[in-house]
Amino acid sequence: MTATMTRSEGRSEKRTGASVSVQGFFTRHSALMPTFAALAILLLLFAGAEAFLRGDFITPRNISALLLDNAYLLILAVGMTFVIVTGGIDLSVGSVMAFTGILGAKLLAEGMPVAIAIPVILAGGAVIGLIIGVLVQYFNVQPFIASLAGLFLARGLAFVVSLSSIKVEEPAILWLQSTRFSVGGWYITPTGIIALLAVAVAAFVMHLTRMGRTVYAIGGSESSARLMGLKVARTKVMVYVISGFCAGLAGLVLTAYSGAGYPRNGIGTELDAIAAVVIGGTLLTGGRGYVIGSMIGVFVYGTIKTIITFMGAEQSWMQIIVGALLLLFIVVQRAIVARSEGRG
Repeated sequence: MTATMTRSEGRSEKRTGASVSVQGFFTRHSALMPTFAALAILLLLFAGAEAFLRGDFITPRNISALLLDNAYLLILAVGMTFVIVTGGIDLSVGSVMAFTGILGAKLLAEGMPVAIAIPVILAGGAVIGLIIGVLVQYFNVQPFIASLAGLFLARGLAFVVSLSSIKVEEPAILWLQSTRFSVGGWYITPTGIIALLAVAVAAFVMHLTRMGRTVYAIGGSESSARLMGLKVARTKVMVYVISGFCAGLAGLVLTAYSGAGYPRNGIGTELDAIAAVVIGGTLLTGGRGYVIGSMIGVFVYGTIKTIITFMGAEQSWMQIIVGALLLLFIVVQRAIVARSEGRG
């Protein structure tokens, strides 16, 4: 009997030890909780759609199309992650994407070589980001107002370039979307590869470079970051330049995806990017967030859109569901922040 009790106590201690270990992990990595939640929601969406559609949803074609259709949004979310982690916001990215897309289509239509046109549109996006960053850092303009000014500037420039759509016939641009590298039913396009490379480079910068550590420090406490001797001013300007550059790159990808530039592209897309970043676990107050989480957020957003399309439901449900998810994740984020402050 003593031996039986000893074995029972041993199992109980193991379970208690495992529970404490798991609890300790989540306590030490509380910033990861929203990202884990986003991943759980993504898996639940997959499982629910697969059950509802009787095995016709999780197929190589549909999952591959998820990246294909949302490559431009993923690139925007990458740039937005840098900005939001510092505690800022960038409302200009949708308009910058439209401006760089229509500018690129116009330059190519007038015979400019693609090797020159692409750097020009990327630089155009970066310059608008630079203007916003300078306004925020050196003129103490609120990020909301500064990026709103950038939104109107970029949208106006898009209409100056052209009031109508411009078709792209440059083979090198169309190749980015039309080419598919296939393996066993799965495929990826060059636009998808560009988006994944953007994620990889951003994750490297955020977690393995001095600039990335400064970005997190600014979001946590800008005054503390200054006292530590970090280059706060340069970094704050740079995150908006990165966001603008990513918007320019997204403009290139969207132009390749649609085969044309259009000055009204991207209206409201900045809100989609912000929603994806927040759903992916980045705190709107700054200091916490992961590029990989933003990628998961984009996939959650894209999956919801795909499910609604499969069901033939009205697109208004897209806004309703995403709005509900945003409310959920903001509540989760506030709980995490409150818990962290309580421990502090």
